[in-house]
Amino acid sequence: MQFVKMHGAGNDFILVDLLGEQSPGIGPGEDAAWSALARSMCDRHFGIGSDGLLLVAPSDTADVRMRMFNPDGSESASCGNGIRCLGRYVRDRHGLGRPELRVETGSGVSAIAVAPDGSVSVDMGAPVFEPSRIPAVVSGDDALKVMLNLDGHAVAVSCVSMGNPHAVTFVERGGLDAYPLETVGPKVERHATFPERTNFEVCEVLAPDHLRVRVWERGAGVTLACGTGACASAVVAAVKGHARSPVRVGLPGGQLSIEWSEGRSVLMTGPTAYVFTGTWSMDRNDQLLIPSEAAPVAG
Repeated sequence: MQFVKMHGAGNDFILVDLLGEQSPGIGPGEDAAWSALARSMCDRHFGIGSDGLLLVAPSDTADVRMRMFNPDGSESASCGNGIRCLGRYVRDRHGLGRPELRVETGSGVSAIAVAPDGSVSVDMGAPVFEPSRIPAVVSGDDALKVMLNLDGHAVAVSCVSMGNPHAVTFVERGGLDAYPLETVGPKVERHATFPERTNFEVCEVLAPDHLRVRVWERGAGVTLACGTGACASAVVAAVKGHARSPVRVGLPGGQLSIEWSEGRSVLMTGPTAYVFTGTWSMDRNDQLLIPSEAAPVAG
C-alpha cells in the first residue's frame, strides 16, 4: 500500500490515495479494516507515526471525499489541518487544473484554495454553539459558560462545534506552557458533559490579533497543532471579546490565520508540507502490517 506522509503546522498525517490505479486492497467503506490500519500505522513506536490516517476517496457530491481515522482507530468527521494537506495533495497529484476544489467530509462539503507556495485556505463552515448539536450536556442553553468538575477541581470551558466538538479554556498571560495539559486533557475529553468525547484547547491571549494555543485532540492526545481547535479558540475568543478577526493562532508546530465574523463561515489559512512517501506491506504469516521502503519527498 502506497502512502504519503504530510504535515500542516506540525499536525502530521498518513495519506492513502483511493483514487489512483494501485488499489490498497481495502475498500473505502471497510471501516473496521481502516480503523485497525490507523492504529498500526499511526503508532509512533511500532508504525510510521502520525496524528491520523487520511483517505482520499471518490465523492458523489464534491471533487473528492476525505475520511480521517485517529490513532486510536476512531473516525473524526472533520479535521482542519488534515483537509488542508489533502487539498494540496489532490492539487499536486491529480492536477484538477484549478486552484480551488471541494472536499466532502463527515460534517459537510468544504471549499479549499491552494496557493502556489503550498499554503492552503479552507472554509471550515460556521461554528455551532447549540449544546445539542455540539454535542454537550449542559444546564440551560449557554454552551459558552460551562463548569467542569474534574476530581474536585473546577475548570471553566466554552463549548463549540467546528464539525467536531471542542472545549476551550483560557489561562492568564504567561500561564500556557505550565498548564498540565497531559493530565487535564484526557479528563476533559471523556467528561460526562461530552457524549461523543471532545477536543480540548488551552488558550492564551497575547493581543487582540494574536493567540497561543495548546491542544489535546480527541483520539490522539497532545498534538503540535489542530486546525479545528485553532478555529474554535479564535471563535470563542472573539465571542468573549478577547480577540478580533483576523487572528493569528500560534501552536507548538506553527501558526495559522483564522478569519471569522458572526453569522459567517470560518476561514483558516496555513502551511502544508510533504515529509516522505513509502510502502506499507502485509506480512502474510501473522497478518501484521509493517512499514518499508520509505523515501524523502521534496517540497
